[in-house]
Amino acid sequence: MHLLLRALTELRQRRPEIAVLLAGGGPEEASLRKLAEELELGSNIVFAGRVAHDEIQRYYDLADLLVFPRLSMRLTELVTPLKPLEAMAQERIVVASNVGGHRELIRDRDTGYLFPPNEPRYLAEGVLAALDDKASWPAIRARAVRFIETERSWAQSVARYAEVYGRLMHGSPAT
Repeated sequence: MHLLLRALTELRQRRPEIAVLLAGGGPEEASLRKLAEELELGSNIVFAGRVAHDEIQRYYDLADLLVFPRLSMRLTELVTPLKPLEAMAQERIVVASNVGGHRELIRDRDTGYLFPPNEPRYLAEGVLAALDDKASWPAIRARAVRFIETERSWAQSVARYAEVYGRLMHGSPAT
């Protein structure tokens, strides 16, 4: 999230009305608040803290974009995150760093937007590109939902394992 806060300084120069809503808490919250103060982000950032599951929809409804700025490292290249998938299922526009886990879910300018990882300026450029492309959002939302329904639904995910488990249950060697 520190990349997002650093990118916000550049985003404000181009779009002063832009604001970031950080929902969630954890061990990094204090350092993020300190960084926001150092960067003088003021009213352009709101820390919502932990949000109860039954209130999450209200926060989705407040956001034009959901930004997922993962750094490129072994974990993020291999592990597919659930939060972007959840946002896409909620018909939200997703802007995410171009790391392996995100590339499994997001096709740039097709089901969301990807930006090069690790640099605040790339994140800012990615957000600005998405905001400048609002005319495409209805089609991007529709393709993202269709992707989830056809590729990432629980039924589809479980079906991928049926053959493997069937072979294990019947003593056939797995390939």
